[in-house]
Amino acid sequence: MAKKTNIIEDHSTEEKIKQAARKIFTQKGYAAARTRDIAEEAGINLALLNYYFRSKEKLFDMVMGEQMQQFIRGMRGVFHNEDKTLIQKVTEMADNYIELLKANPDLPIFVLSEIRANPEKFAAKMNVKSVIANSHFMKQIAEETKGKLHPIHFLMNIMGLVVFPFIASPLLKTIGNLKHSEFNNLMEERKKMIPIWIKAMLKAK
Repeated sequence: MAKKTNIIEDHSTEEKIKQAARKIFTQKGYAAARTRDIAEEAGINLALLNYYFRSKEKLFDMVMGEQMQQFIRGMRGVFHNEDKTLIQKVTEMADNYIELLKANPDLPIFVLSEIRANPEKFAAKMNVKSVIANSHFMKQIAEETKGKLHPIHFLMNIMGLVVFPFIASPLLKTIGNLKHSEFNNLMEERKKMIPIWIKAMLKAK
């Protein structure tokens, strides 16, 4: 009986660490976050954190990987929905992805590093073929463009429009002399503009 209680306590501690890590990584970014900060936020000592997660990198990978998996699972319904138009799906994608990246600004860097390190493993782990490649969404792209535009071009455009501003945010903030809140306001505007740009691209074809 005591053994069962310990397992529950261990699971609770691990979840507490993950929640604290999400908060610290979001507030400070990966580079500035310290494992000591995470331990303090979780209300545990540093030795216990190191027992569960050997390094900040492993903790970051686990937290961000889980976040990405949850998000992709949540988007499955959008990609496979046969009742919504292509532009309605683009609107929902832009809105959901921008909200995710505002809450997790380091996520694009994590995804890029994972893709560069092992693209096959990342694709399998995130189940992207089932969620995206074989989806009704991709069929709609082919139908809308009548075969004149490869669906991957369409996907690259959406990803670039959503993700690139977050990757380049330090530079963009410097160029535009933007505060973090002002940058986020621009991204809110972008939710409305991306579907308009995509619709114009489709008409051009």
